[in-house]
Amino acid sequence: MKSTSQKVSLGEKIGYSLGDGAANLVFQMTMMFQLFFYTDTFGLKATTAGLILLIASIVDAFIDPVVGILSDRTNTRWGKYRPWILWTAVPFALFFVLVYFTPNISQGGKVWYAGITYLLLMTLYSFNNTPYSSLSGVMTGDIKERTSISTYRFIMATIATFVVQGLTLPLVGKFGQGNPQKGWLTTISIFAVVMVVFLIITFLSAKERISPPANQKTSVKQDFKDIFSNKPWKAMFVLTLFLFITLAMWGSSMSYYFNYVVDKNSLFSFLRNVGLINESGQNYGAWHQFLNAFGLIANDPDHVFAVGFSLFNMVGQVVTLLGVILLSQFLSNIFGKRNIFLVCLTLTAVFTSLFFFVSPKNIETIFLINILKSLAYAPTIPLLWAMIADVADYSEWINYRRATGLVFAGIVFALKAGLGIGGAICGSIIDAFGFVPNQIQTTSAVFGIKLSAGLIPAITFMIGVVGLFFYPISKKLNERIQVELEERRKNN
Repeated sequence: MKSTSQKVSLGEKIGYSLGDGAANLVFQMTMMFQLFFYTDTFGLKATTAGLILLIASIVDAFIDPVVGILSDRTNTRWGKYRPWILWTAVPFALFFVLVYFTPNISQGGKVWYAGITYLLLMTLYSFNNTPYSSLSGVMTGDIKERTSISTYRFIMATIATFVVQGLTLPLVGKFGQGNPQKGWLTTISIFAVVMVVFLIITFLSAKERISPPANQKTSVKQDFKDIFSNKPWKAMFVLTLFLFITLAMWGSSMSYYFNYVVDKNSLFSFLRNVGLINESGQNYGAWHQFLNAFGLIANDPDHVFAVGFSLFNMVGQVVTLLGVILLSQFLSNIFGKRNIFLVCLTLTAVFTSLFFFVSPKNIETIFLINILKSLAYAPTIPLLWAMIADVADYSEWINYRRATGLVFAGIVFALKAGLGIGGAICGSIIDAFGFVPNQIQTTSAVFGIKLSAGLIPAITFMIGVVGLFFYPISKKLNERIQVELEERRKNN
């Protein structure tokens, strides 16, 4: 585990990044499609589905710290955190598939099945992703290398997001051939196989270079005391909680927004202008046929939802990827992570609010708002986890003790709590305003969907911004901590 070099090779960064690509297949499905799948395919009421997501988050409150404590105290020839990535790969993928299987049982049985399988999936997410995230905190102590690792990580995460958000609904339609239950199961099974391969490569690629101080004694009580007295950790907990409440609420609501709010005739005309429809009597080239093979070509206005929403997501992810690559590390090296996060998240909130006001027929403006929102949000994506690794350093610097796993466990809990709460909020809002699956919606239901896609997520984004004002690790302090910890480690 010990190494004098804090530099990380390109191959190791890419190998590590695949682990987040794997986790992001689950994360994006949960954030974008879980509530939609439960209501429109599985057959649950929106409030019931939201409650399942919320209960799983509450249970995670007890699981995530346990995972952090266990991983901090794991000692193998592979390190503390890497083994968990390997051990959980197959079970994680298995329950990913089971969550999207629709059994032929009673309605009450379906509620229990959905609740148990989703809870177990989120439990395995904890046992896999908390050690994975913690691993980035011990691969290197160099703050620039950490930002670089996070950038590679979220380039891969963005690619996975592009695949999930862009191809899921078309693949469900292709594989299902009118049977959405079959379509969902087949699509998720393919994602699950990819997931296992990626996690194994991450295990084989990444290395642990930072160990706790040599004289550190094991104390769960002291670990918790250090965490709860850590001001930067508390600020990051609030930021992460409200960030993922917002992402889950907005992601869930946009499926309904495109299916039930956006004018389908206007969307069909827009798709015609960009060459994504089939028209009788026309001869199409190889590229058109390739897109049609993945279900990315619309045949009539009644079936534009999957193609239109996929295009919307893919455009957003291309912009996000460019923003991550070109802006994140460049801007944070100049202005510091916190300042860039604060400004960019504020802009993201402003652009998100515009989805409430735009006309459902103005497809061009809907896409433009998405581009602006994605560009504003992109620089923040790698910074979150790099900042949490800095928090683990801060804790060691202040307390002369290191508990990387517990630091990350609390943040992963905030992330998953946000997913559950955001999904529950969306489900409750659209239910309260009269949403009925697979029907033309009332004016009230449309208003509720627009509310959960625009104004409310803008407000919860801004609460996250408030949390950043209490984050004290400036660029200057971060550099000081790095120098002093490096000197301590040499002396030890």
